[in-house]
Amino acid sequence: MRKNFLKTHDIPAVLAKTAALSKTSIREVVARARTLSGLTLEETALLLNAADEELIAEILSAAKNVKEDIYGSRLVLFTPLYVSDQCVNDCLYCGFRKNGSERRGRALTKEEIQNETTAIINDGHKRILLVAAENPAITDVEYIANAVETIYSVKAGKSNIRRVNVNMAPLSIMDFKKLKASGIGTYQLFQETYDEAAYKKAHAKGPKADFLKRLYAMHDAMEAGIDDVGIGALFGLGDWRVETLSLLAHSMELEKTYGAGPHTISIPRLEPANGAPLSTIQPNAVSDADFMKLTAILRLAVPYTGIILSTRESAKLRNTLFHLGVSQISANSRTTVGGHINKEDGTAQFSVHDKRTTEEIIRELSKENFSPSFCTACYRTGRTGSDFMELAKPGEIKRFCVPNSILSFKEYLLDFGEAEMVAEGEGLIKKELEHIKDAALRSATEKKLREMEEGKRDLFF
Repeated sequence: MRKNFLKTHDIPAVLAKTAALSKTSIREVVARARTLSGLTLEETALLLNAADEELIAEILSAAKNVKEDIYGSRLVLFTPLYVSDQCVNDCLYCGFRKNGSERRGRALTKEEIQNETTAIINDGHKRILLVAAENPAITDVEYIANAVETIYSVKAGKSNIRRVNVNMAPLSIMDFKKLKASGIGTYQLFQETYDEAAYKKAHAKGPKADFLKRLYAMHDAMEAGIDDVGIGALFGLGDWRVETLSLLAHSMELEKTYGAGPHTISIPRLEPANGAPLSTIQPNAVSDADFMKLTAILRLAVPYTGIILSTRESAKLRNTLFHLGVSQISANSRTTVGGHINKEDGTAQFSVHDKRTTEEIIRELSKENFSPSFCTACYRTGRTGSDFMELAKPGEIKRFCVPNSILSFKEYLLDFGEAEMVAEGEGLIKKELEHIKDAALRSATEKKLREMEEGKRDLFF
């Protein structure tokens, strides 16, 4: 019988135990984190309890350095594709809830998925996060597998989608195997809140009310052979410090059991949604300052993982968080079904605050000396699961991340860049090439760049 493995850690007690702070002990933990070795629950709790502004600044700075040590300056871009909002659950924070807006109730046809995919490709994207509401009668694993196949089949000019990640409800191990066979990248699912009492209040009706089924979804996915999984918490439902420690405990459990922690950790905050009372009540609202702090601490605690930041946050705050350990970001998001074609139609799952276009975000990243990346190389070369972790933990994955981000950005500039953006982008590429210290690798990257200018695409290491 499955039990809540989080209870073995007694997270509230860990927080209480580390409440008596000393600057020396906190600085020792930050110094340890800088070695890319990750943190224990107790060490992470110590940082979460830190209140001194000087110490918090040191935590934020360390997170920036750790991210750069592992992934370099690259930030991976993707966009979500919502295929259904027909949900059987009644989650009190979600615009898709069963008893919410009367406008809800749609699942995309194959043709509509093709049209959405074409619009996304023409926006420059190579990665899609497919999102489906839970409704076994409509969006079962066969529907999702067919949707994934459809997305991969679409070509627009010289471009196509090269990685489809999937966010959908927990499946049986047999169905997870079917999902893997469809060729997905990462299977993503958020626990929403790891606080069982808060979970029960937010998920009173529907299959999602089963806390343990959701908690063990990643176990079942990995048991089925999906070795890249993404976890997350919806910050604002429970105490943000407990949620942060629970994400770490979840990561540790997966690594202990399967030899690999989560490929990604997502950190969405509650945002308003029509017909969703908890989305406006904010039971445990997280301030911008605490949100910045928890983002940085997660980077230090689980240094190898990709931290995903959504467009729920404002452009201004996102620009700040890009410097605090975030490594993957959504761009030009639409949280309605069919939203990339019919931009103002349908019921949104939640409100989007960063409404910049993909091009605007890329130009902002370039000005801040980030390397915009559309890379999908690791998944396609088999650098997944424990193989990925073996490279990411010591920072060796950067050997691939830097040249691959350069190549994927070059492809974007060639196919979608306006003249001014191309000039700015080429300047950034020149700077990024200087970061490749291996002369042979730098030469090989320059060779591939020339090949791309001659018409080749989809080049990577």
